[in-house]
Amino acid sequence: MALTDITRHEVEKAIAECDRLGRDAFLRRHGFRRARRYLLSYEGRSYDSKAIVGAAHGFLPGQRPLAASDFSGGAAHAAGLLRSLGFDLADEDGVAAPSPDDLVHRVTHLKVNRSSGHPALYQPIALLWAMGRALRGEPRLLPWTETEEALKTLLERHGMRGERPRPDYPVASLHRVGVWTLRDHTQPVPTAHGDTEVRRWFAANRPLGGLAEPLHDVLRDSGVTRLAVIDALVDTYFDGLDSTPLLADVGLADIESTGLPETPGSEPEPWLITAAEYERGCRLIEQREAETRGGRVPRTTLAPRRSRAARHLVLRRSNGRCENPQCAGQPADVTDRNHPILEVDHVRDLAGGGRDHPGQMVALCPNCHAVKTRGSTREALREILLRVAAERHDAMRDRSR
Repeated sequence: MALTDITRHEVEKAIAECDRLGRDAFLRRHGFRRARRYLLSYEGRSYDSKAIVGAAHGFLPGQRPLAASDFSGGAAHAAGLLRSLGFDLADEDGVAAPSPDDLVHRVTHLKVNRSSGHPALYQPIALLWAMGRALRGEPRLLPWTETEEALKTLLERHGMRGERPRPDYPVASLHRVGVWTLRDHTQPVPTAHGDTEVRRWFAANRPLGGLAEPLHDVLRDSGVTRLAVIDALVDTYFDGLDSTPLLADVGLADIESTGLPETPGSEPEPWLITAAEYERGCRLIEQREAETRGGRVPRTTLAPRRSRAARHLVLRRSNGRCENPQCAGQPADVTDRNHPILEVDHVRDLAGGGRDHPGQMVALCPNCHAVKTRGSTREALREILLRVAAERHDAMRDRSR
């Protein structure tokens, strides 16, 4: 008995059998109970993962179906096999697939090699490349030859800590934590440890791969999530390095105000944000704040952080208008990109203990920004703006509840 002999072909036969018999009859026939944790998701339907693997074994030449006592259904056995074959599994007590928020958490809490004393950049580079593709609406899954060529070039250009041009390492690692899908292969995906085995596996199997679908969709559709993930990856793994050339190379360098790449003369994005999206962004920012205070995000530079996600939320919350209630009138002109001429201000300076958080930030026209910074009435205006920032922030969050 070897689970590793099972391929997608046998699994799909077991799925077809379950469809034909119905779930309960299928489980009775093979002597399994309903899954307590891992469910296989396939073409919009859910299946008991361990039972499917047991039945799939019976479709191997000369083999019989496996009984529940013959093997484990855990992450390292039946569930792990199905993931390695490119199937999606629910990992939430058998109720739902991992949520986009769970996948975002996995992306922002990567376990990377730190043997040199600094975090290796393999996985962050691969993720930023895939995010750029999602943002541009390019296909989620790519043949291995295309993925290999693109990541090899990026690792050669931007592997600032001596990373070798080995795309197989980050892809295998990201697959193992469930944020990268690999399909169209017949052998289980190896771990990212070792050298020859990983290289040989990708050369022999040449899988189709890309970001897990829920993660791809949220990074494509949610500007604030995309910016928060960029903040986390850059701040954690590129500390002390200039990530700007890499972000430019992958198409993520110029998206701070709207979260979208734009060109001069393009139509303006609506300066609106839903309450749910505002709430999502605030949760991501606050989670990052808590981890920074707790020492989970080591840094060697002393420069204050500037959150792209927080800036995005404030600009969208403003609806394109200066948030100073005493504003005498912002410029009617717009930027080359048809954006309102607004500047995001930290009402309390970061160096003085202020937060890089929408609750203490406002969007100001250049005139009001100058008064707040250099005007004789700046202290009185600061108090007004602190109140306005808090009120607008609370109003947005209240709408989401």
